[in-house]
Amino acid sequence: MVRYLPSLKALRAFEAAAHHLSFTKGAEDLNVTQGAVSHQVKSLELQLGVKLFHRLHQGLTLTQSGQAYLPVVRDAFDRLAAGTELLLDHESAGVLTVSVSPNFASKWLVHRLGDFITRHPEIDLRIRASMGHTDFAREDVDMAIRHGDGHWPDLDVARLAAEEVFPVCSPTLMDGPTPLRIPADLCHHVLLHDLSRGGWPAWLTAAGVGDIDSTRGPVFNQTSMVIDAAVEGQGVALARSVLATADLLSGRLVQPFDVTIPADFAYYIVCPKIPAERPKISTFRTWLLNEAEIERQRLGALGERSD
Repeated sequence: MVRYLPSLKALRAFEAAAHHLSFTKGAEDLNVTQGAVSHQVKSLELQLGVKLFHRLHQGLTLTQSGQAYLPVVRDAFDRLAAGTELLLDHESAGVLTVSVSPNFASKWLVHRLGDFITRHPEIDLRIRASMGHTDFAREDVDMAIRHGDGHWPDLDVARLAAEEVFPVCSPTLMDGPTPLRIPADLCHHVLLHDLSRGGWPAWLTAAGVGDIDSTRGPVFNQTSMVIDAAVEGQGVALARSVLATADLLSGRLVQPFDVTIPADFAYYIVCPKIPAERPKISTFRTWLLNEAEIERQRLGALGERSD
């Protein structure tokens, strides 16, 4: 059945003006001009073919039709407001599905989630690890954490953390048979690689080291595996700061040299623009950003203590 409904804007203008029996005061409630309210009410009367107000020198009075219509409009607005509140209450809780890369999940996110779950038991969090970028139009995912340049104009985007790249290793390598003191000492150690293999040549150039074969050493298809191998003392990894921070703060890894280079990409929180401010999405985004800031401060303090 096709419903004939007047303009919502016109109905709001009628309800506000009827409440005060004044176009001027009704306009103040709606934060518009008096002329706009008067125009909307006149438009509503034309749509309905019914006069709703008597316009007098001393103000407005409702016609008999206006008096009969006002409680209908108010009831409709009350029902709409109640239904909207119920919907938002539902959206502030329930299932929240988040897509992340396996590397980010295992090295940054998973060990922090206990805090979020304790703070927000009303949100049923689902973490989906995937190497590919989420297609929000096709997948049942609310938000994602992406590693990239931040240019996704069709999405709501918030930068979670920028990154730097630098070598990390187990503390046991710092004072072993061939201790790491200067970058040139890397010639005595195994270099660990992810599939890109592109980071070591750039870092060695930045460190002023030109006589090390940067292609030698094992290759892992996940960056998290590279970092875990470094934790186990199997060699020196070139790590992205976000993925290595937890192990650096715990002391499982150390940064043997001060030389760092900026990473090409950063981590971003993304979701479709329309649902971006749904309570459960904004709650998780705020928590993520707060955790990233705490980590940045802790890492900075760690660097100051090591100077």
